Amino acid sequence: MTKACRRAAHNGLPTDSFCAWDGETLVLNILGKPGANRDAIGKVKGNQLNVSVTASPVAGRATDHMVRFLAKEFGVTVNNIVVVFGRFNVNKQLRITSPKKLPAVIDKQLSQLNLGMDLE
Repeated sequence: MTKACRRAAHNGLPTDSFCAWDGETLVLNILGKPGANRDAIGKVKGNQLNVSVTASPVAGRATDHMVRFLAKEFGVTVNNIVVVFGRFNVNKQLRITSPKKLPAVIDKQLSQLNLGMDLE
């Protein structure tokens, strides 16, 4: 975990953010895009992070595929990711325990949250 991530650790999700720390667990609000041309972490839309996956949205397969894709992106095993809600919906919340690496969009957001906490 990066230094900025450790400093940004706090409980709960701010209302204007798609991610936050709950101890060593990263909480993410996701807007899933199944049936895409490629697996990708996209841009932030409101308080959700766009994540596209190639899998079709049938019986939770797209969510399962997303979890496998994100496990690689965060350097964790599939067992380190819990789908809190949204297994059969495009709106999801995930909890990723002890991520080893962070995609740039998430690291940037957590650094900004940390700056806001330092100003208080």
